[in-house]
Amino acid sequence: MSNNNPTKNKLAGWTPTQAYVMAVVCLLIGMAVGYLVRGSSDQSAALPGANAQASASAGMGAGQMPPQAVQQALQQQVAPMLERLKSEPSSTELLTSIGNVYYDAQQYQQATVYYGRALQIQPENTSVRTDLGTAYWYMGDADRAIAEFQTVLKMEPTKSNTLFNLGVVQWQGKMDANAALAAWQKLLDTNPAYENRDKVVQMMAQAKEHAGIKPGTKTDKPAM
Repeated sequence: MSNNNPTKNKLAGWTPTQAYVMAVVCLLIGMAVGYLVRGSSDQSAALPGANAQASASAGMGAGQMPPQAVQQALQQQVAPMLERLKSEPSSTELLTSIGNVYYDAQQYQQATVYYGRALQIQPENTSVRTDLGTAYWYMGDADRAIAEFQTVLKMEPTKSNTLFNLGVVQWQGKMDANAALAAWQKLLDTNPAYENRDKVVQMMAQAKEHAGIKPGTKTDKPAM
């Protein structure tokens, strides 16, 4: 992600208490749902899991805080940001940061609201749009996720995390192994040093097996 992207260093400016509260929220709610990567390169660690529906069923483990307490912690975190937004309604950085807080807390519907507002002001922000797409995926809307990813790729055809995510949603959400393979092949061709390359190769092998494609066959179907 470029240095001027509002999603980078989203914790910058937070007090230690605010950062701690958000860390607790993320830990308690559990962030391991789905298998997509964030749009910004500094948030590119893959989230393990298998499908978007996991977010709807993620529950509180034994001995953890009750949901009400988690929501209170989340609201405590986001309240000062929402208050600041009243005087800075056109701040894409602030809108994106609020979206990130809700996203990380798995409040994906709320995240899409603020990502959408940020994109109305700065529609060319491919990292925010990629995160919007992943939020739609976690909400169970593969079609809207794909639409956002395709919009990103029209602006930035080789954006690695978007190509990764497009492949995942095409495969898991639309059961289209060929479309997934095309996205991943383009990812490997245009980003040979991609940090999750090994995982991409593994998923491609699995997708080819499911589609009855011989190992070693290179897919040529356009990713978009």
